[in-house]
Amino acid sequence: MHAEPRLIEVRKNVLKQNDVVARSLRDRFRAAGVFVVSLVSSPGSGKTAFLEKILTLLRSNYRVAALVGDLATENDALRLARSKAPVRQITTGTLCHLEAAMVQNALEEEEWDINRLDFLFIENVGNLVCPSSYDLGEDLRIVLISVTEGEDKPLKYPTIFNSADVAVVTKIDLAAAVEFSWETAYKNIQSVRPGMQVFKLSAKTGEGMEEQLNFLGARLSQLRQSAVV
Repeated sequence: MHAEPRLIEVRKNVLKQNDVVARSLRDRFRAAGVFVVSLVSSPGSGKTAFLEKILTLLRSNYRVAALVGDLATENDALRLARSKAPVRQITTGTLCHLEAAMVQNALEEEEWDINRLDFLFIENVGNLVCPSSYDLGEDLRIVLISVTEGEDKPLKYPTIFNSADVAVVTKIDLAAAVEFSWETAYKNIQSVRPGMQVFKLSAKTGEGMEEQLNFLGARLSQLRQSAVV
């Protein structure tokens, strides 16, 4: 009889504590002038390939680093290290999401000087449910879906789209092969989150990457201009 109410109470307490840490992180990031981007998606969406490409391209003009969350192994961190950007893996064990305290601990353990960063990317565990409830202190949350997943992901997982700021459709080089409809996917995203900005790109061919880079650069400039004001 008491199991459900007690479970709800524990969950509320966990989320409340997470929000406290996230606010502290956000204040710390803002003071350092670093723009923090978190990435959420299902497994296999091309999230790591997208991040590797972003880190590689941004490094020519910006100081970048990444934290990568996964249940086990350091495979993603090793892959992202090919970008030559500083990368640290966060192993969550049985947890299907990152929490603000994990980000805080990773920054302290690595002893990164975030004052020397322009961008910090946080790649969450591949999951379209759990990460939606956990603020990581980021400035921008991007939700990614690939053309191979179909157009109905926003309808199946509306919460993650409502908690994100921007959507990115990946692997568009495969769109014709899997008969993916951009128009349908865009319509579904807008039905869940009206007005949401949506990008489409391919990390493999580079199509759409320049638009994404320009967008991120503009958001960093806005952050720093607002800090001055």
